[in-house]
Amino acid sequence: MTDSNQSNPVQPTSDTAGQYATGERPKSEQAPQKESLLANLALNIVIPTLILTKLSGDDWLGTKWAIVVALAFPLAYGLRDLQRSGKVNFFSALGIISILLTGGMSLLELDAKYIAIKEAAIPGLLGIATIASLYTRWPLVRTLIYNDRILDTGKIARSLNSNGNETAFERTLQHASWMIAGSFFLSSTLNYILAEVLLKSPPGTAAFNEELGKMTALSFPVIALPATIILMLVLVFLFRRIGKLTGLKLEEILVQQ
Repeated sequence: MTDSNQSNPVQPTSDTAGQYATGERPKSEQAPQKESLLANLALNIVIPTLILTKLSGDDWLGTKWAIVVALAFPLAYGLRDLQRSGKVNFFSALGIISILLTGGMSLLELDAKYIAIKEAAIPGLLGIATIASLYTRWPLVRTLIYNDRILDTGKIARSLNSNGNETAFERTLQHASWMIAGSFFLSSTLNYILAEVLLKSPPGTAAFNEELGKMTALSFPVIALPATIILMLVLVFLFRRIGKLTGLKLEEILVQQ
C-alpha cells in the first residue's frame, strides 16, 4: 500500500525529455551565444573604414555625416553586446566611451593631437589600473583570465591548498598581471604612434576622414594583434604554472564547455 503523503519524483515534460535525450539543453540552460569574429571585424573595422575612406566626399555623405555613420556601426555593436550579456562589461563600456570620444573630437574638429592622446590614454589607463588592482582584493587578472568562465577555479584552489602552493600561485598571478599591463602599455604606445603618423590633414576635411579610416583599418594588425599575442603568451604561462603547482593536467583545469 502506497503512502499518499510520499512525494513522487517530478517527471520531465515531453519537450524537456526530448531535449535531454538528444543532448540539447533546455532553453533556460542554453549557453550564451558566442560572438561572431567576422561580424566583429566587419562592424568594428571593415565597414567604418570603407565609409570613412570612400564616402567622405561631398558627392556622398560629406565629412561630418561620414564620421557619424562610420562610428554608428561599432557603437551599435558595443551596445548590442552589452544588452545581450545582460550586464555592464567594463571593457565593452570603455570601448563605447572611446568611440564617442573619437566621434566627438572629430565632429568638433579638434586638433589631431588630441585624438592621438586619447588613443594612447585609454590602454595606458588600463595598464595602470591592472597594476593598481594588485593592491586591492579584486586584481584585474582574475577578471580577464583567472575566472570561472575559463578555469575550474574551485578545483585549482583545492589542489593548491593540498600542495601548499597558494603563496607561489599568488606570485604567479602578480607576474601575469605585469605581463597584461605590459600588453596595455604596448597598445598605448602603438596607438599614439599610429595616430601621429597617419593623422596629418586638418580635421573636418575628406582627407582627414580617409586618414581616420586608415587608422581604423590598421588598428587590428598593428595594435590588436601584438596585444593578443602577448595575452596568449600570458595564458600559456599561467596554464603551465597552474599545472606545475597543482599537478593537474590542462583538460582538468579548463571549464568543460
